[in-house]
Amino acid sequence: MKIKNIITYIESIAPPSFQESYDNAGLIVGDSNKEVTGVLIALDTIEAVIDEAIAKQCNLVIAHHPIVFGGLKRFTGSNYVERVIIKAIQHDIAIYAAHTNLDNVYKNGVNSKIAEKIGLINTRILAPKKGLLKKIYTFVPKHATQQVEQALFEAGAGNLGNYSECSFSVEGKGAFKGNEQSNPTLGNVGERHYEKEDKVEVIFPAHLEAKVIRALLAAHPYEEVAYDIVALGNQYKEIGAGLIGELKTPMEPMAFLKMLKQRMKTDCVRYTALCKKEIKSVALCGGAGSFLLKNATRAQADLFITGDYKYHQFFDAENRIIIADIGHYESEQFTIELFYELLTQKFRNFAVHCTEINTNPINYL
Repeated sequence: MKIKNIITYIESIAPPSFQESYDNAGLIVGDSNKEVTGVLIALDTIEAVIDEAIAKQCNLVIAHHPIVFGGLKRFTGSNYVERVIIKAIQHDIAIYAAHTNLDNVYKNGVNSKIAEKIGLINTRILAPKKGLLKKIYTFVPKHATQQVEQALFEAGAGNLGNYSECSFSVEGKGAFKGNEQSNPTLGNVGERHYEKEDKVEVIFPAHLEAKVIRALLAAHPYEEVAYDIVALGNQYKEIGAGLIGELKTPMEPMAFLKMLKQRMKTDCVRYTALCKKEIKSVALCGGAGSFLLKNATRAQADLFITGDYKYHQFFDAENRIIIADIGHYESEQFTIELFYELLTQKFRNFAVHCTEINTNPINYL
């Protein structure tokens, strides 16, 4: 098993195109063609984690947070980032990160894992992204419509929420005339031919465009395939920031906060005035999610869970919602568990370890 096989699997769940512009998800150090000796999963790649990987004979570290965000001009070991990179290269250890791309996916994403821990149901993305969907139009002779649609579906097109294999077609009449170099499937060279065709329309995620086109060209019977691709402004409800859901049974606010503290294994929950009589609808965002407060309020959430809230930002609750800051590390720590579950369910031929190092840089007294 090669490192690139693991990367391909992770990126089938959290494509790099879903990461934010400031992020640096992906393979940061290492050769993707190397055979995997073992995988160590961590939230952060600090020096102690690299030492642990060496001790456990793991040549791949998979982390949530990238060790490198900006460009490095020198490798002198003057800070922990440089020292981690130097040590990883010296010991032939690859470092891979899935960060905001894993935050932004609904299925098997960071926020869904948090929702699972606190028992939310009827969950959905809090702030779905736009500009990530496209539609392909193609023109197919009627006898080949089903085979072309099936190929597009298998390439990942035609999914809308809880529905798959979604398409629209309308019958029309196509016309074409091949020149002397042509080899038409239907009709004769040099003669205009008319054919009953279906115009087929299918939506697909933008990052699958190359795959969808390959599938279309392979399945379509014509020598020259006519198709159009347009970008859509629709929200992609499966991709975006944060998550909102409901408790099976409403809880009194303080009882909910105590449950939250226990299940999220945090030493501290900072919260605003308990302005709600009960907690039913809960919004959340792993890491630093203060930018989603307005979304949570508009969605009529009773409480918003995240980390890294600043003093003055707590005033923004304005007694319309309860803010519960559980800490950045604490909100994302179960991402390690998420990676472990995904990898061990998919692969059986190498060892997968969860780090024993607490990489939280913050201590509580």
